[in-house]
Amino acid sequence: MSWVDALLEPFQFEFMLRAYGATILAAVVCALLSCWLVLIGWSLMGDAVSHAVLPGVVLAYFFGVPFALGALVFGLLAVALIGAIRDTSRLKEDAAIGIVFTTLFALGLVLVSIIPSQTDLGHIIFGNILGVSDADLLQIAILAVVAIAVLLIKRRDLTLFAFDPAHAFAIGLRPKLLSALLLGVLALTSVVALQVIGVVLVVAMLIIPGATAYLLTDRFGRMLWIAPLLGAVAAVVGITLSYYLDAASGALVVLTQGAIFAIVYLFSPTQGIVPRLLTRNRRGVSAVH
Repeated sequence: MSWVDALLEPFQFEFMLRAYGATILAAVVCALLSCWLVLIGWSLMGDAVSHAVLPGVVLAYFFGVPFALGALVFGLLAVALIGAIRDTSRLKEDAAIGIVFTTLFALGLVLVSIIPSQTDLGHIIFGNILGVSDADLLQIAILAVVAIAVLLIKRRDLTLFAFDPAHAFAIGLRPKLLSALLLGVLALTSVVALQVIGVVLVVAMLIIPGATAYLLTDRFGRMLWIAPLLGAVAAVVGITLSYYLDAASGALVVLTQGAIFAIVYLFSPTQGIVPRLLTRNRRGVSAVH
């Protein structure tokens, strides 16, 4: 077997093709949203919503309704509870986020342990990329298209809101409505990634691609291309590595994203640690001479 045949071997299996398709879709929509989350500083909010959907998924399985519906309901519930605690108490947003997401996540773990199910609900927590069915892939595709469409249609308003909410309000936009829209898309995106990566690692896909793109360019428009591209590359590489290493697929996808971030963090032409150190050394040598 040549190296080309060995490299193409995973693409001969239908379950691998479904895994590639589902992971690329989830990675692209998560990466696109991550651009706004990084700019606004909503990393904790992404963590909160992605964990808070767990009880909704478990209850959806129990009542026989689409798990996406249960996850979306609890994602929006988490956002509403965080806002209510923040606005009606002395607590700051980070404290409200910590209270809500840990409580709902704990509720989900309790439900997983006590609700009888013919389905192994453990895959909700850790993901089950290689077990994605045709129906799962269709659901992921529909939700991903909806999320991407909303983000692209409202991208100018959302971008202005991210950079300057006061100016957005001054020109007639409604920052609170845009915030609610972005949080709704966050809940929807968490549902998309849930089947692929699991509750625990969703936040990585919601943050790492946007953070990596942010270190590569100063233009937000370019970020919207770079982040999904990096997410898709990490998805393919991670799934392929999991096939040959017989290791956890979701974890390898996230590990690949982390490795790409580390490379960019160190060697980015404008923001990288190494180029900045070299520039500083050159300036020091020039000053001496």
